Amino acid sequence: MPLTFLRRLVRPSVFLQLSTTAPRISQPWALRNAAPSLPTRPIPASRAHKCTLIQVLRQGRISQGARKLRSPQLKNRPELKGVCLKVGTTKPKKPNSGERKIARVRLSTGKVITAYIPGEGHNVQQHSVVMVRGGRAQDCPGVKYHLVRGALDLGGVGNRITSRSKYGTKKPKTAA
Repeated sequence: MPLTFLRRLVRPSVFLQLSTTAPRISQPWALRNAAPSLPTRPIPASRAHKCTLIQVLRQGRISQGARKLRSPQLKNRPELKGVCLKVGTTKPKKPNSGERKIARVRLSTGKVITAYIPGEGHNVQQHSVVMVRGGRAQDCPGVKYHLVRGALDLGGVGNRITSRSKYGTKKPKTAA
């Protein structure tokens, strides 16, 4: 009995196969204590940690579904080349204010996306060839991509002192 109990814990798929067939009763006293057999379905993995041991034994577990991609148009690529269709500004969500610079970009795959232009000032205009990476702009709804500064037609940020690698800026020459 304990061995069967442990097998069900370790391999719930085996138990699922057994539960679909007619139940085998090895002890006659088990008939009195047996719960009525209702059609059951596996517990989703997201709720599995809230289940009791008996629920897991009776119903088993099902695998968790795949996670949704943060940057769906890139799909397992670090960046993609694209052509700017339109450059403009948008207002951020509620607690913030200002003008966020964004660009509509047609990727080399043919999809059109909205990308955020980071840093102060930019030289992007229509028909500019740009590099797009993942990463959403938190206060701009629907913007899931960033343009890479200092790559292709998009220049780096001038007079940048900190985080220069993110903004395509060389180290300034120091007067010695």
